[in-house]
Amino acid sequence: MDTARADALAAHERLRTHGWIAARAETFRHLPPPAADTWLQGPADGATPGCDAPPLAGAGWTLHPVGHAPQGSVQARWLDALDPAQRAELFAGLPQPGDGDAAPFAWAHRALCRQGLRLRVQATPGKAGPDQGTVWLQLRHQPRAQAEAPLLVLDIDPGVHCVLIETHERETAQCGQAVAQNLHTHIHLGAGATLRHLRIAAPGAGDQIAHHVHARIDTHAHYEQALVATEGAYHLQRTLLDLQGHHATAHASGLLLAAGQALEQQVHTAHHAAHTTSQVETLALASGAARVVANAHTRIAPGADEAAVRQRLTGIPLAGRPRLVMRPHLEIQHDQVQAAHGATWGALPEDALFYARQRGLDDASARALVVEGMAHALLERCIDHPELLATWLSDGWLTQAIARHLATAQETHHE
Repeated sequence: MDTARADALAAHERLRTHGWIAARAETFRHLPPPAADTWLQGPADGATPGCDAPPLAGAGWTLHPVGHAPQGSVQARWLDALDPAQRAELFAGLPQPGDGDAAPFAWAHRALCRQGLRLRVQATPGKAGPDQGTVWLQLRHQPRAQAEAPLLVLDIDPGVHCVLIETHERETAQCGQAVAQNLHTHIHLGAGATLRHLRIAAPGAGDQIAHHVHARIDTHAHYEQALVATEGAYHLQRTLLDLQGHHATAHASGLLLAAGQALEQQVHTAHHAAHTTSQVETLALASGAARVVANAHTRIAPGADEAAVRQRLTGIPLAGRPRLVMRPHLEIQHDQVQAAHGATWGALPEDALFYARQRGLDDASARALVVEGMAHALLERCIDHPELLATWLSDGWLTQAIARHLATAQETHHE
């Protein structure tokens, strides 16, 4: 038996003997994930009939330029997890899944993973410091099978500055079936590196999606993640921020749009070193019978002197009877720290709506203007890079997504 197959079978056995996520697991108690079979339903070769899209059709990971922005020195390797040598390269240096609440997702990923992409962003030869410039990347992912477990590994070398736009938007021409996608991303920022990471996740109505982002942040490195996510039959966005080096910083924000289905964002942050800083901010807009959960958990370890933490979670029901759960949580094991958290739940600000109507806008247009303004403000507070936001916002995707969401909310309101 080859080592690739043995590794996958060992992961299957781990799931069989230890079981799936417990029904009362604290991390998932408000929005329990579907059963293990959902994430393993494809045949052994991963080519589910009717939804086997080849890479040349644009499925899987594709790497694209961003306008005329510099691409820098980027190494990209698309690897086959069924080949023993390529699987070893794909998973090299990644942690074992372990025994935590979310570990069954990781074991299911090991069992099913068929393809992955490893990216390394290096310093440009002959240049140093500010002369390096910023490397721009755009990654798009399309499903390749009805059950899949894609993998992305991104290493950013010390001192390198990078911008990444990552999009997950379904094109039914590639795969017209509902999919179960258990995606894992591992990011490592070397000392002094920066990554401004804009993630767009818009699954189909019948899709069951779980995205797991693991970011390890070294000394003086800086990571910003702005997530824009829409609902699905099940949709989990889970980010683990591991601040390993002193003066490491991380900022994660989430704009969550749900008009009748399920959506959860989890951000788990661990401060392991002194003078580390983290911020988590979520804006959840829900209507109809939507179920939305925003879960922020930050742990300050012993010895993390002068760590600074801030959590701010906001839920706004727009129409109907959505279920909104805001869960900030701090675990502080050191005395000399600064920490603040809060959660709010309420309507759109009436003063902003009043001023919008004073400009001659009807109620629907006023609500759209206020919601879009709140969304822009959230993203701008997270991503300290106006050019990145302007580049993405210029195609009108966010405006259209908010308009669709509000239109659905209005239909719910009149039912």
